[in-house]
Amino acid sequence: MKWCRYKTGGSISYGIIDGDTVTAVEGSPFGQYTKASNSQPLSSVKLLAPVIPPTFYAAGINFREHVTEMAQKRGEEPQFPPAADVGYRAVNAIIADGEDIVVPKDATELVQYEGELVVVFGKECRKVSEKDALDYVLGYTIGNDVSERTWQRGDRTMWRAKNTDTFKPMGPWMVTDLEPDDLHVKIRLNERLVGEYDMSGAIFSTRHYISRMSQYMTLYPGDVLWMGTDGAPENMKDGDTCEIEINEIGTLTNKVVWELSLIHISEPTRLGMISYAVFCLK
Repeated sequence: MKWCRYKTGGSISYGIIDGDTVTAVEGSPFGQYTKASNSQPLSSVKLLAPVIPPTFYAAGINFREHVTEMAQKRGEEPQFPPAADVGYRAVNAIIADGEDIVVPKDATELVQYEGELVVVFGKECRKVSEKDALDYVLGYTIGNDVSERTWQRGDRTMWRAKNTDTFKPMGPWMVTDLEPDDLHVKIRLNERLVGEYDMSGAIFSTRHYISRMSQYMTLYPGDVLWMGTDGAPENMKDGDTCEIEINEIGTLTNKVVWELSLIHISEPTRLGMISYAVFCLK
């Protein structure tokens, strides 16, 4: 089943996608719901991020090539994680498919994509085994873990490197009943393939992450877990379009827009002070 969250006529609801149409539901995929009797073209609605999670989790470094390539860029030896490591992201950074990634004017050129599988939890999960872990998953969607690497190295935490507004595109919808190890991720920048990898190549599987996390914390319906990326990301420039495609789910597409700064300059003249604005693009 393919679930979406969308806006139409000023109202927001969850819906079930069937082909090119969407049918609204009363309720949500995380509880009881009933389908409405009418459907409408998917093209006539505004897709939103498929869920706004109560808690936003992110797997740590979870693919060997990514660890190796990033270490080489820093001139270091790769250090592979001894155990599944989990971090957090901020919901303020979430945007939907088709919305712009807006890069702050003081960011460096090291703004990079990270195409990731996103796990969406559907049931309360606590102390589960790896064998049963996927029973607590509602479905899967796609994420782009946009990262400003200079900030990531310089700040004590990743509060702005990973959590700046618009830095977490997610969507376009959720798909249920998938086997995560069968999924393949492709990343394109301006239609050029810049990376691809199999989820089966993760250092720690989706099942392992869910089971390990659940030993220490309760995972709730609507929580999300982003599963990390592989490869060495490239920099994204103003005007670039980044696409993350995962088989059996779809494609998440977002344009990159560098923030314009409005600088007010006052200059004395014979007629007095003239204040004018200069727009500049970093």
